[in-house]
Amino acid sequence: MANARSGSLATILFLFMSSAALHKGAAQDPVVSQNLVTDNVTVVEGEMAIISCRVKNNDDSVIQLLNPNRQTIYFRDMRPLKDSRFQLVNFSDNELRVSLSNVSLSDEGRYVCQLYTDPPQEAYAEITVLIPPGNPIIEARDEVLSEGNETEMTCTAMSSKPAAIIRWMKGDKELPGKPKVELTYDKMYTVTSRLTFTVSKEDDGVPVICIVDHPAVKDFQAQKYLEVQYKPEVKIVVEFPQGLTREGENLELSCKFRGKPEPQRVNWLKVDDDVPSHAVITGADLYIENLNKSYNGTYRCVASNSIGEAYDDYTLYVYDAPTTTPKSTTATTTTTIITTTISYPEINQDSRAGEGAPRTVDHAVIGGVVAVVVFAMLCLLIVLGRYFARHKGTYFTHEAKGADDAADADTAIINAEGGHTNSDEKKEYYI
Repeated sequence: MANARSGSLATILFLFMSSAALHKGAAQDPVVSQNLVTDNVTVVEGEMAIISCRVKNNDDSVIQLLNPNRQTIYFRDMRPLKDSRFQLVNFSDNELRVSLSNVSLSDEGRYVCQLYTDPPQEAYAEITVLIPPGNPIIEARDEVLSEGNETEMTCTAMSSKPAAIIRWMKGDKELPGKPKVELTYDKMYTVTSRLTFTVSKEDDGVPVICIVDHPAVKDFQAQKYLEVQYKPEVKIVVEFPQGLTREGENLELSCKFRGKPEPQRVNWLKVDDDVPSHAVITGADLYIENLNKSYNGTYRCVASNSIGEAYDDYTLYVYDAPTTTPKSTTATTTTTIITTTISYPEINQDSRAGEGAPRTVDHAVIGGVVAVVVFAMLCLLIVLGRYFARHKGTYFTHEAKGADDAADADTAIINAEGGHTNSDEKKEYYI
């Protein structure tokens, strides 16, 4: 056992001495050759890096890997460096591949792949260590805002390498921030972005998101929801009637509102006049029975909270009630004449202020008028027919003259004026 250990130590010592001697000679005149190939490596702190030294055409020359301090990590398949994080992945005549686990910022630098030829050949692998930032911290100057006010937010991404990039989103809209980058004593970067904007009532409940872009992390963000107070929004809704407001009907108006904080006071009033004495106000509802034209005017619903007040107007115009005159009939022996008088209401603007009332046509009334006209024409045709039937045409001839004094028909013919001998002088008249 002791002899084996002594032999192993001797072998390691020989490798160190040989490596030092070869390195001393090679360092004098290193040549960067295309025959020796390696790759740069970018790795996140704490993860594993793979360094590969590849030879295109090898003539049994020795391959070794050196750290940034030019200390031998691997000489062929032997590891003289006492750092167990380096492990041999593959060794052959054409490749030396080594892994480095749990990478830290101190491992960053230029590693050397060296091939002992005449002259010696070298290739360089640059290891870049990425350090992700800490969780982003978002802060707001104001916790509760009022619509129309300006506010400010800051987002900070600390201790990263390289420096992070910060973006801002309000809802689905990107907003520009003002970044500030600081280099700390440990060669880390701290980035702070400042955002200033004006809020509206539509921003209430909308998230403001701070997004951190860094090659070491993905989907890194923090967000804060806006709380915006605003004055009420008011709208009057007509519950009844659905069409025009007419005399004798009832009117029911409902005042719809919302605000933050919730409005505590809701009032009904009539502009330039008093609300009718028998009008009933229940909370946000106004009810007026048995309308007449004295109630015409503008009615207003006013809602208020700690931010301000707002109102909506409804202009009431009471139309005449629809009237129909009873049918009157005039009868004669020959003709019946039916007269119907229909009164149409005057159509003006709708009761709502600023909105035109839809013009409505009573199709039943129009159908009645057409039916009356058709019936009157039929009656007129009947009367004319009976008149012409009673006054038929008559005509007279001279053949019957003398018939009144004749004893019989033969005598009457003989006694007729002119008889048969004067038949060519007969004349007939037709009226």
